[in-house]
Amino acid sequence: MMRLARFLKPYIGAIVLMLAFLAGQTWASLQLPDYMARIVNDGIIGQNNHVVYQTGARMLLVTLLGGFCTVCVGFLASRIATGATRDLRNETFAQVEGFSLHEFNTFSTASLIIRCTNDMQQIQQVLVLCLRLGLMAPFMGIGAVIKAYALAPSMTWIMAVAVGILFIVIATLFVFAIPRFQILQTLVDRLNLVAREMLTGLRVIRAFNRQSHEETKFDDANRDLTRVNLVVNRMTAFMQPMTMLILNLTSILIVWVGAHRIDAGTLEIGDMLAFMQYATQALFSFLMISMIIIMLPRAAVSARRVAEILETDASILDPTEPKEPPTASGRVAFEQVTFTYPGAEEPVLSNITFSAEPGQTTAIVGPTGSGKSTIAALIQRFYDVTAGRILVDGQDVRAYRQADLRARIGYVSQKVVLFSGTVASNILYGNERATAEEVEHAATIAQARDFIETSPDGYDRAIAQGGANVSGGQRQRLAIARAIARQPEIYLFDDSFSALDFRTDALLRQALAHETAGRTVLII
Repeated sequence: MMRLARFLKPYIGAIVLMLAFLAGQTWASLQLPDYMARIVNDGIIGQNNHVVYQTGARMLLVTLLGGFCTVCVGFLASRIATGATRDLRNETFAQVEGFSLHEFNTFSTASLIIRCTNDMQQIQQVLVLCLRLGLMAPFMGIGAVIKAYALAPSMTWIMAVAVGILFIVIATLFVFAIPRFQILQTLVDRLNLVAREMLTGLRVIRAFNRQSHEETKFDDANRDLTRVNLVVNRMTAFMQPMTMLILNLTSILIVWVGAHRIDAGTLEIGDMLAFMQYATQALFSFLMISMIIIMLPRAAVSARRVAEILETDASILDPTEPKEPPTASGRVAFEQVTFTYPGAEEPVLSNITFSAEPGQTTAIVGPTGSGKSTIAALIQRFYDVTAGRILVDGQDVRAYRQADLRARIGYVSQKVVLFSGTVASNILYGNERATAEEVEHAATIAQARDFIETSPDGYDRAIAQGGANVSGGQRQRLAIARAIARQPEIYLFDDSFSALDFRTDALLRQALAHETAGRTVLII
């Protein structure tokens, strides 16, 4: 949690203001029992209506002030917690965007999603509690004990006994609950992974009639999560009746002991009632602190999981002094390139040397798993070479800023990815400044214009997440149009024509040959 405390720095002013309102809220809460004692002792028992009305009016004003401060504290605590969590979530997402493929393989996609959603929610909830209750409870408890001692020093042992019993109960729950919080977040990851895998592969699951198998997998993950959740929730639910029992027994003991003091003439009725209120405030303060202490471990687990992302250094970084190419022709050259995937025993590429010249099409052919797609990944610096170097326009790719290097490449991946939006937004993804004419031109070259314009919405046709509502061939053509709209110097086509029929493939290659004249083209 301390590692993430820096996200609270922009809100120091709001925290100071909130502390002022917390002081007002605490002061108001500690004044009310005194007023109540005065009304009972001097007003009701002393039969002085003036004291009742005057003190009652003061109680009303103090209550309104305390209510106003409480509302302000709640508002500021919520703003601070949500703002800090928003900043943390933004930085975490930016960190993930900067990861190379090696770091992506370290964290599963499901785990990254949970860390940016569920774990953030846990952190935010504890922040709100700490700001609203964690800061107020110590002052409230200490103030209540001091006030109670001033009223009846001989009865403060009752508060000590009640706090001791409450501490034993909470410590017992604390010991049993903490180990389950880490398990809980791991099981949430697992459930998310199973659900995401099932939804992504829904067509395959139905095609092979494996619905019952997937339901069993999901049910197993769901039952494991439910079981641990039930244990934690039962422990938390056990707190309320135990706390109320302790509070009620404390009140009974105060009345019993106080009655004897009143009968002996050493304590007034109003003071006993005020002492009871102070004892309740002290116990509630201790209870609030204990509840926060119980919730902190779960938030600490979430904070550690988020901190793991923030503390993971990307293996591929921009150079401190990036270089600009002497020319912008798009020539690509491999010089004795060797690459081994992290953890692998053998290199997937060994001593590869070739050059791809502008105005030429270079084909990379080989069996499955021979490293063809790895070549495309190395050109774009998704990985860095193990040995040798890759040159673009005579400069090592590691000498460029990653954004500058990739801005010169039009890439169509083996597994086509479209984004939720429209046909136009997906084509513009490659070049946001492209005009409507350039978008139409890219679609024409990619042989996508026919199915786009036959749709009633045309270029405004909705595209579902991942392009699930268009065919494989349509996805490939839209991805090719996206690369063409970028007007790059280097085209990388990674098995990008596999879903096209023979006629569309021939027309597309013919149009591409004219469009990419003078550019460097690599086709896997």
